[in-house]
Amino acid sequence: MTQPTIDRTTFTELQETAGAEFVVELVDTFLAEAPEMLEELRRALAASDADTFRRTAHSLKSNGNTFGARTFAAMAKELELDGMAPVHAAGGAPLDALEQEYARVAQALAELKHA
Repeated sequence: MTQPTIDRTTFTELQETAGAEFVVELVDTFLAEAPEMLEELRRALAASDADTFRRTAHSLKSNGNTFGARTFAAMAKELELDGMAPVHAAGGAPLDALEQEYARVAQALAELKHA
């Protein structure tokens, strides 16, 4: 069985803790900022800027965990911990995979914020 894009329990707990309206704001902010952060990973990779790469991956991981995007968060954590070398070795494929997972997360969050 595949893991859901968004863990509903985590998302529901966030809504109950922070309030549904605030969660809509959080989702909107994430959807606006994450594409730039994904691009920042690519820029950091191209510039061999390990610190920016690690910090950006960390931020994406944290955001993913906040919303219950477990797979996305795990992928970002792997980038954070493993650094740029494996991404270089794989010709950027891990960043492509993270962007594809983000597309799934963005769609799921857009649907959930109106549920």
